Amino acid sequence: MSDIAELDLRDPAFVADPYPSYAALRAQGPLQYHERSGLWLAFSHEHAAAVLRERRLGRLWRDREPLSELEPFNLLHRHQMMENEPPEHTRLRRLVAQAFARGHVERLQPRVEQITHELVDAVATSGSADLIADVAAPLPVAVIAELLGVPASDRPLLRPWSDAIVRMYEYDRTPRDEAAAVSAATEFAGYVRALLRRRRQAPHDDLLTHLAAAQENGVGLSEDEAVASAVLLLNAGHEASVNVLGNGIVALLRHPEQLDRLRADPALAPAAVEEMIRYDPPLHLFERTATAAVELGGVRLPAGAKVAALLGSANRDPAVFAAPERFDITRAPNPHLGFGAGIHFCLGAPLARLELTTALPILLARMPELRLLAEPVPRLRFVIRGNQSIQVAFTPRR
Repeated sequence: MSDIAELDLRDPAFVADPYPSYAALRAQGPLQYHERSGLWLAFSHEHAAAVLRERRLGRLWRDREPLSELEPFNLLHRHQMMENEPPEHTRLRRLVAQAFARGHVERLQPRVEQITHELVDAVATSGSADLIADVAAPLPVAVIAELLGVPASDRPLLRPWSDAIVRMYEYDRTPRDEAAAVSAATEFAGYVRALLRRRRQAPHDDLLTHLAAAQENGVGLSEDEAVASAVLLLNAGHEASVNVLGNGIVALLRHPEQLDRLRADPALAPAAVEEMIRYDPPLHLFERTATAAVELGGVRLPAGAKVAALLGSANRDPAVFAAPERFDITRAPNPHLGFGAGIHFCLGAPLARLELTTALPILLARMPELRLLAEPVPRLRFVIRGNQSIQVAFTPRR
């Protein structure tokens, strides 16, 4: 792929491996207009970072149409901090961060360890597993659900709801996907709303209770805002971790010398996690809209122009990363954009890092001789990149 006019964000071949196209198009220019999507695409690290940090490029939510059919989906996004700009974003983020700041994340590490061991215990004697279904998906779902206070019996509901909702962010969605997203948004919001009301009546020591109680100058979150914030945390709080762990372990298995280094020195886990995020990130595109005319990369964008940071391309920019196609778990520095940048930098990044750096050494220690049984089955989604199945084998515990 060397012509922006030929780029099809829905093409399965491109979605399966976008990196060669990124490299070719990045060499053509750091910022290019993509007529098919109506987006200016930022391919370089410099310009993707500028898109994320430039305050004249904002997250401006526009309700999806038809309004009468998509209102449940719109309602969840209209009140999210991720879809708003200051001053609304500032207020919402500060209140959610206030609830987060009660030490919830820090005290989760023992539970992350325990949950990881329990998940491995369930497959340890068989010597095989689906890394996604058996470990990578249930781990972060259990962690974020526990953090928010979702009862264990209800946690199987969360990932199907989330998966249906985030399918709406893709460019190849179908009317069936839209209907599923509306249904999931309706059920998810109704569930969280009922749980939130119970927490207001009988507070617990969990994040949902603290979201309900958070206030600034005597004003807290409205019920719609609290529900939207909780759903955002539940969705974003596990989607990234699922896909980083899945994509990253596939990268390790395809680079056995790096896997051996990590096994020999588990202290490399934090650096390995950062490289996993850089090398095959879970989020590939983040969109902005110009609120006023702005110059970017020598291009003058008028107000209303839409521009997207291509995070997967930025993370392999040779101007920033030496040998960017090489997977190197000791890479330093590693200024990847996997968690975004600027005021919309991922609030849950510390939680994701805690989960990943805690779980990765446990998995490698308890799954000796880990190897792929078959080629991973990709989800074939461009915006949120991951696998739906990774069949692995390892030496079983006798």
